[in-house]
Amino acid sequence: MLQGAPELEAKALFEYLVPAAVAGGPPGEGVAGELQEKHLRTFQRRVRDWRLENGPGKEVFFTQDHTPGKVLAMDWTDMGGVGITIGGRALKHKLFHAVLPYSNWEWAVRAQSESTLSLRAGLKATLGRLGRVPRELLSDHSSTATHQLKRGAKERGFNEEYLSICTHFGITPRTINVGKPQENGSCETSHGHLKWRIKQHLLLRGTADFASEEEYDAFLIKVLESANLRRTKRLGEELAAMPETLIADLADYRELMVSVSNNSTIRVNKMVYSVPCRLMESAVVTWPKVS
Repeated sequence: MLQGAPELEAKALFEYLVPAAVAGGPPGEGVAGELQEKHLRTFQRRVRDWRLENGPGKEVFFTQDHTPGKVLAMDWTDMGGVGITIGGRALKHKLFHAVLPYSNWEWAVRAQSESTLSLRAGLKATLGRLGRVPRELLSDHSSTATHQLKRGAKERGFNEEYLSICTHFGITPRTINVGKPQENGSCETSHGHLKWRIKQHLLLRGTADFASEEEYDAFLIKVLESANLRRTKRLGEELAAMPETLIADLADYRELMVSVSNNSTIRVNKMVYSVPCRLMESAVVTWPKVS
């Protein structure tokens, strides 16, 4: 099993094998009751020894000092390599992923793209789940959801909509320096860990196919809750350092006031859309853009 899926955790594999051993049936080949809870540590050592000789190389980490409750790091990560399918069809999506660097508490929300609207939905869900607001929101500078990206510009400032979102939640935006991706290493590294954890749960589930996107979302929540259960102690220190506050609601859409042309069209973000011709009688139309 390790040769077929080297990323399997020893404890997960042990928990899978123990019931079979007790029942005396497959997949174990031993006598009923041969594998017991008292054998867990020995089993873990055997798996560790196997990985030292046959397993893949390990990721290298560099220690960083973090202050409880100070920073929430965020970024998007593409999920194409995980192989999620809905009814047999590949689900093309990203995850808006946020991490508290001190405790490694994390939350993620499915997103269609790296957009301001997915940022709205992801940040609202993250802060709502946390129930607190850290002092700073850390991001890189490569996304139009957070920055004004201009060719040849030496500096990339925050865009107005992102600043308004931060003001809404009372959090200070901060960005890493250009060419210094390690400054957002907590979130970047956590992308890989989260995908690995999702793959582990998919292996135990037996399939990466889901009946609906809602079923996949529920699965993702269980994976995140399971991971965060192991971080409660340091998370408590984070929560104690953040003031209690009411998380103000934020719409998952953006409203724009746009003019209706004589040919019954409007222009939104350089794209042309047709609208009912009766709206030509109006000077402007409210255009909700849903994530």
